[in-house]
Amino acid sequence: MNAAEKWTPDNLQSPADRAIHLEQRRAQLLPIVDDLRRLAREMDAEVKEYGPIEGDLPGQARLRARHVTKPLFKAADDVERAIGDLIAFNARFQRSYEDLPDKREEKRQRKAIAKGKAPQAIESPSADANPEPKEKPHFGEVFDGLRRGA
Repeated sequence: MNAAEKWTPDNLQSPADRAIHLEQRRAQLLPIVDDLRRLAREMDAEVKEYGPIEGDLPGQARLRARHVTKPLFKAADDVERAIGDLIAFNARFQRSYEDLPDKREEKRQRKAIAKGKAPQAIESPSADANPEPKEKPHFGEVFDGLRRGA
């Protein structure tokens, strides 16, 4: 994909294109995260040096400095979280649209084998020798072999 072209949903259909998109975004966002963290640390150190303003309570200057710089740290965290969200999108797309049809087909085959509709991979020879269906024993016959008080 060209740098001048924009990403569209059509471009994100294949795993290779999604991997390229993820790496491009990571390459764009990681320097921003680093820059925001650096700026936040420097700004935090700078405003802590201002010292108390007349009328401040003890420790209020430090709290004010933390309160002022907290959004910068949060912005860096949010941009970093965006990278994680892109990774999560990639995984969810793959699970939901690429892997799901195969899983469902596999499940259908297992159910068909369990119900006896599809040929099994390993067939026992005794099953072919006696094709007569077995009759279910009657209620009395099942318990005939049991002794009373056992």
